[in-house]
Amino acid sequence: MAIPRRQHRLAGRHALVDGIPFQMPVHSEDSPALMAVFSVDYDAAARLIGCSEIHPMRLWRRALLVVTVINYVVTDIGRYVEFSIALACTHGSRPAPPLLPGLFMRAYGTGQYVLDLPVSSEVSVKGGKGIWGMPKHQASLDFVIGRDWVSSQYDLDGQMLMRVDVKKPPKAWLPVRMGASNYCAFRGMLMRSFIYFQGKLGFALFRAGSARLLIGDHPRMAMLKTLDIDPVPVAAGFFPATHGVLDDHFECWFLTTPSPPAAPGEGLESTYPLGQSQEWLAPPRRAPGWEGGTA
Repeated sequence: MAIPRRQHRLAGRHALVDGIPFQMPVHSEDSPALMAVFSVDYDAAARLIGCSEIHPMRLWRRALLVVTVINYVVTDIGRYVEFSIALACTHGSRPAPPLLPGLFMRAYGTGQYVLDLPVSSEVSVKGGKGIWGMPKHQASLDFVIGRDWVSSQYDLDGQMLMRVDVKKPPKAWLPVRMGASNYCAFRGMLMRSFIYFQGKLGFALFRAGSARLLIGDHPRMAMLKTLDIDPVPVAAGFFPATHGVLDDHFECWFLTTPSPPAAPGEGLESTYPLGQSQEWLAPPRRAPGWEGGTA
């Protein structure tokens, strides 16, 4: 999926949205990223999404949990880490058949439904949630490139919520240039944003030991423990550097339920008091004995 021509036409222009200045397009440079994909129980994934128009993407009879961490080095809003926990999904009135959504992404509205999206800085929360509806919140994050492993840990309230380790590939050799859709729930609406990225990827498929996923006991992670996560990853990969563009165009639909909702969901009251600080919280506290090799 190529970057829309509109983004090229806007290049060099300026925007000021919710008080945040942007130079178009909204982009990132020189940003390493890791990803790990694990199969999970399909029915449990559908319950977590809980939306009649978003369905887990099937890999045979299982759904897919996608953990992606990007160390954004150069952006309009400064440096920050983004730790995405999501379910691969399709968009439509009914579930899609297995495998085909990976080949015909536009036809099936293939993307990921984001369950949790901690980031390092306050300004990233203000922009990502307030403008694009992403479920961002500030947390303690790191991104460690060691000799043998690439790793990121997510802490909140002094507790480890998740750590993902990806075995460092011998070489990042595969050129990747693609777009992706992110679906999120915010303000009582289903939000869809679009990102386009490129970089060289080193990866492994269905290889035991190519990635490790540790989930802590914080209540925020209880939902993931219902998923029956297979410890052998479907895929694990590392981009030493990526270039990305976040489209300023996004879509949204009302979230509907069979009966009137009991209470409103999170809304703009969670973003308008926020400032534009680029300061990070203290780094996560890694358990003794973590071994990633030397940088």
